[in-house]
Amino acid sequence: MLIQKDIHYSIFYDLRNHLRDQKEAFMLIKDWMATTILTVDANTSVMRATRTMKENNIRRLPVLSHGKLAGIITDRDLKDASPSSKTDMDLHEMYYLLSEMKVKDVMTGSPVCLKKDDTLEKAALVMLGEKISGLLIVDDNNNLVGLLSESDVLRGFIHATGIQDGAYQFVIDMSDAGGSVSRLVDILRRHNARILSILTSFNDAPPGFKRVSVRILPEQDIDAMASEIAALNGYNIVSQSLDDLSNLPKK
Repeated sequence: MLIQKDIHYSIFYDLRNHLRDQKEAFMLIKDWMATTILTVDANTSVMRATRTMKENNIRRLPVLSHGKLAGIITDRDLKDASPSSKTDMDLHEMYYLLSEMKVKDVMTGSPVCLKKDDTLEKAALVMLGEKISGLLIVDDNNNLVGLLSESDVLRGFIHATGIQDGAYQFVIDMSDAGGSVSRLVDILRRHNARILSILTSFNDAPPGFKRVSVRILPEQDIDAMASEIAALNGYNIVSQSLDDLSNLPKK
């Protein structure tokens, strides 16, 4: 699983792209959040807020009051506030109710917020813990500067792993002792492998071990590298594969 608090992320880049990738070594919210944001005033009618979401195909709207962030309203909030289809009200009464009901009456007044310099990893933990699919991003004065969705977080993690580049993956259990990852990297470097990412999980490995997932570009001498890794004492290749991205399923 990508989104777990017990996973530690390390991203390694080859020297050819060192300067270009230096700024990408940390996944910060500000690099992935949306900065063009539709907002709604707290006194806007629920009916208008619903229409705004549908017309723009969005699931949430930050709520402002006198120009300051006051809350957030989601499509679920609007659905819960709408009269049931089983109600005895006629259509005219239903529309009147929705036109009179204000966003401030159904919004979440204390939304979960993070700062733009927080990491995507932190955002993922917050979303998972709070069971939410989006975060408002604010500056030090609590001014709204961005919106981060679960899709933005996934895009960041996909970028970090290198899977979109068609990278070959080794998953290896190795000793939790210091320097064990360095021995693996030394082998890959000797074979001139371009290392795109290394992910380390302590939760999935046996006691005293850690599970390391490393992605490299696939044109390297895979069999020779696998043999050399397997020959190391205490290193066990759990799996190795190249993801087939040529025919991804679609809805």
